[in-house]
Amino acid sequence: MTAAIALAGRGRGRTAPNPNVGCIIVRDGIVIGRGWTQPGGRPHAEAHAMAEAGDIAGATLHVTLEPCAHASPRGPACAETIAAAKPARVAIAVQDPDPRTNGQGIARLRAAGIAVTTGVEEAAARASMAGFLTRQAKGRPHVTLKLAVSLDGRIALPDGSSRWITGPAARAHAHLERARHEMILVGRGTLEADRPRLDVRLPGLEARSPRRAVFGHGAAPEGWTALRDLSDLATLDGVDHLFVEGGAGTAAAFLEADLVDRLLLYTAPIVVGAGQSAIGDIGLADLAHAHDRWRLTDTRTLGSDRLAIYERV
Repeated sequence: MTAAIALAGRGRGRTAPNPNVGCIIVRDGIVIGRGWTQPGGRPHAEAHAMAEAGDIAGATLHVTLEPCAHASPRGPACAETIAAAKPARVAIAVQDPDPRTNGQGIARLRAAGIAVTTGVEEAAARASMAGFLTRQAKGRPHVTLKLAVSLDGRIALPDGSSRWITGPAARAHAHLERARHEMILVGRGTLEADRPRLDVRLPGLEARSPRRAVFGHGAAPEGWTALRDLSDLATLDGVDHLFVEGGAGTAAAFLEADLVDRLLLYTAPIVVGAGQSAIGDIGLADLAHAHDRWRLTDTRTLGSDRLAIYERV
């Protein structure tokens, strides 16, 4: 299942509104099929893995999300296809919250005499499909806020100069994160001051540049999406992962509204002194309310910089 979760990561940012799922099929201790949800949401991970494996009778299928139980004009229900193929066992990490499936896929497999185990590596699988699960539970994308700051919490000099706070290794990692999101957003001030490209500039991943959005009043540039209010998050079609990258005011707006699910904090070993703060006022009146809201999940060194990754508690 751990390997299936890793495969699921290959589809992140490219499968919405379908979930990014991973699947591995094993028989007699040998992997005979591997699959992950393909760009645009089809083929599903199970279909991809089964096409590689061929005959799966008697095998064990490991899948990160319950196989779908609803037929679609784009393809048959995976639960039906698996049931007909007669594997001995299906191991599932997460039950699908989509009301069109939600337990019905598991029931269909068991009705076909297939042993089903659920909850295998569930926490890791949930993290890998955070976008889809957030959309299902909250009706909005999973939001990652990226901040690149100096040791004293500055993102720019007093005149707004910010190239570059962090070094090339940290910037490359941020581009990899861009490639894992369907949409990237900056504030109106950042757009007008920096005219950012917001693309992915890593060799081989240029085609995975996310759609671009600007937050704030006014028109969006051609090809961009305008979000004038945070309630517009619910209207973003085909966006399960939103990467918020620019502007102290925009960062503050998302934090104050409690809409940040994941925080990437890149810290450079420099001291700026007077300069622009990373985050504007979030309306905090009592320090007690600031504690126990974030959980550190990862740290790593990127060149001379340090990355800390936090998730909301």
